[in-house]
Amino acid sequence: MLKHVLSTCIAALLVIGANNMSIAKNNDWDKTFPKSDKINVEKVQFKNRYGITLVGDLYTPKQKTEDKMAAIAVSGPFGAVKEQVSGRYAQTMAERGFVALAFDPSYTGESGGEPRDVASPDINTEDFSAAVDFLSSQKNVNPERIGIIGICGFGGFGLNAAAIDTRIKGTVTVTMYDMTRVTARGYNDTIDEDARYAMKEQLNKQRTEDYKNGTYAKSQGLPDQLTGDEPQFVKDYVGFYKTKRGFHKRSIGSNGGWNTTSSLSLINMPILAYSSEIRNAVLMVHGEKAHSRYFSEDAFKKLKGDNKELYIVEGANHVDLYDNLEKIPFDKIEQFFKTNLK
Repeated sequence: MLKHVLSTCIAALLVIGANNMSIAKNNDWDKTFPKSDKINVEKVQFKNRYGITLVGDLYTPKQKTEDKMAAIAVSGPFGAVKEQVSGRYAQTMAERGFVALAFDPSYTGESGGEPRDVASPDINTEDFSAAVDFLSSQKNVNPERIGIIGICGFGGFGLNAAAIDTRIKGTVTVTMYDMTRVTARGYNDTIDEDARYAMKEQLNKQRTEDYKNGTYAKSQGLPDQLTGDEPQFVKDYVGFYKTKRGFHKRSIGSNGGWNTTSSLSLINMPILAYSSEIRNAVLMVHGEKAHSRYFSEDAFKKLKGDNKELYIVEGANHVDLYDNLEKIPFDKIEQFFKTNLK
């Protein structure tokens, strides 16, 4: 029973984290996407309110249109690093005239925090607000014109940040996961209370073992090789994270799994309790064929006001919105921010 419960949640914990904190030099282009000749990029560091140092890549357009520009903070997917999807989004938005910051969340990638590979609904929400702190202090940024893009699991954390941080004037979620819901309830809410209790028993047993051993057990990650029996969305993840298309050495989606006991806080702290109180604009983007589509549809039902929109991309699956430039609606996203960050 417990083995079945845990396997149901594996995919919720597949696309996660990062490894050692070693900061690449500014002149090292270690991204999974080509560098644009229309932007400048620099490595930056800033702290969140827990004192954890976050590391990001700050993209700016070479041709500024104004002294004080609108800015966007970008993070995700859940477990990816800034050299993968968020960097691609940030660079594209910089090409379109925004200052854009792609950052590694706490405990992952080049960012600080010990132990490594920890997820937290509170801290990962705070990471977005820390990025807003940083952008607000930049001389070329208008602090009244800041938005965020949250991708996959960081779509959920981004929406949660928008519920608490009124400085965020526009929020875009892309192929959103609610990581607290899927960890506590499984996909399509198939985990009941008894199964969830069994999962908590196992996770707390693991806490004891971790303490005794002085180490932190890791959850199962994506398989290096497919058997052919996996769900299609797992095959899609492998096709991104485990291939030249999206592989990166610091990404747990490419290399390993989460700190297992991270699941405890995700189970116990639902992140979207106050999303109905978001007053600033929200655009939720999801693929028509994504296994995760219901997360955005359900979250959108809670939003209030005429400045909220759910945009479904025809024919797109979950991973298409990571890097498929024919399907990512950048024109739509650009227009959203130009309308709401003014």
